[in-house]
Amino acid sequence: MSADLAIQIAIRARLVATSAVTDLVPASNILDRNATPAPRPSIVIGEAQVVDEGRSIARTRERVFHTIHVWKTELSREGVKEIMAAVRAAIRGARLDLGADYHCVDWRVSSARAMSDPDGESSHGVMVVDVLAEEVSA
Repeated sequence: MSADLAIQIAIRARLVATSAVTDLVPASNILDRNATPAPRPSIVIGEAQVVDEGRSIARTRERVFHTIHVWKTELSREGVKEIMAAVRAAIRGARLDLGADYHCVDWRVSSARAMSDPDGESSHGVMVVDVLAEEVSA
């Protein structure tokens, strides 16, 4: 399994297991799929970028940037900001469990922004989770 897939699975598992998140977004609406339109409210685990950390000779570390999209039907951006705060707290709460193949060395929500969607009825939040993963030797 790749580091970005292990992180995607770990993020979703963390979010669906956190009542502060599922009180705002049903677990069935925390998705790792691409579909339009996304249900409202929803959290969609989106794009990933993997960068070789390159700081060790073994080259066993990768920096993975995972994008999380938050959607809610509302005229303001208050609900999306509330959901993003719950997501941030859930991710910050403890080290991500990446399974047997990878170890989560460091992790953080490196950015978050909330905006009005052009449809005039929805707000949209975009968060980036930055994870340093190290491959575990077998």
